[in-house]
Amino acid sequence: MEDNPKKLGIRRITRDFPPAHFLFKVEAFSLLAKTGVEKYESDAFEASGYKWRLSLYPNGDNKSNGNGFISLYLVIEETENLTLTWEVNVSFRLFVLDQIRDKYLTIEDGDGAVKRFHWMKTEWGFAQLISLDSFNDTCNGYLVGDCCIFGAEVFPLARNCKWECLSMVKQPEDNTIIFKMDHFSKLDRKYYESSVHTIGDSKWKLTVYPRGNVKFKGKALSVFLELVEANKLPTKRKVYAEYKLRVRNQMNDNHMEFSVERWFSATSVNWGYPQFMTLKVLHDPSKGYIVCDSLIVEAEINLVSQVKRFS
Repeated sequence: MEDNPKKLGIRRITRDFPPAHFLFKVEAFSLLAKTGVEKYESDAFEASGYKWRLSLYPNGDNKSNGNGFISLYLVIEETENLTLTWEVNVSFRLFVLDQIRDKYLTIEDGDGAVKRFHWMKTEWGFAQLISLDSFNDTCNGYLVGDCCIFGAEVFPLARNCKWECLSMVKQPEDNTIIFKMDHFSKLDRKYYESSVHTIGDSKWKLTVYPRGNVKFKGKALSVFLELVEANKLPTKRKVYAEYKLRVRNQMNDNHMEFSVERWFSATSVNWGYPQFMTLKVLHDPSKGYIVCDSLIVEAEINLVSQVKRFS
């Protein structure tokens, strides 16, 4: 059953043809929701001569009475290139695809009001876009195979639609970085980096401090996973990873490992443990971590987000 179309002055109708400007597909939606992220912002798209993005709250915007709903907003971007007193007046619609009937649930203000975007108000949308009960009901077709598709139109219309697809990929191919450090006792640099591995659509590497870093220098082995070329990501793009950092026990299966869940970005490029294990334990021959003067450090990525864009 669909939400009440008159609720909060919102008009909800269905139509056959897709949005004119942007479609945003989310694969493995339940995994995205479980990451605990408050909101996920799409890449920017162009419509009506301006740049926009969608801001999705998979568990609802609780600050705006969105608890129990999907919340979705249209956000204007790159306003620093506009004049000091800029304002943009638009009429817009947001969409959710019914994948069973191939129809688009269209959500807009009930009175068709034009929204004014300006420096104090850069986003408009719906805290109660669609109830989670309705969204999760497979009979409605909004969430099929744990995938969903949202969309946006910003008027005046110009057919120049771009697609963005966010996927949460479980057990990606070649998901383990193996960093074998030979002649370990003779390593004298502050840190060492593994070769770069592509997992999902992102590049990763391990960084190991043989004698620790910062306050654990001389006390512990420090191990970090780094998102390579994070500075080249589009503005506000995030990459999620669930992974294990591991020092392999070469005598048995009693490996030293820790699990991590982390969103990476241009401002948060690496994450790990400065005190992964004490040097005393690491160098104890009976523990089996260093054998024939070689140490093996691994990163196993079991879940990673990736984004694809289409014209």
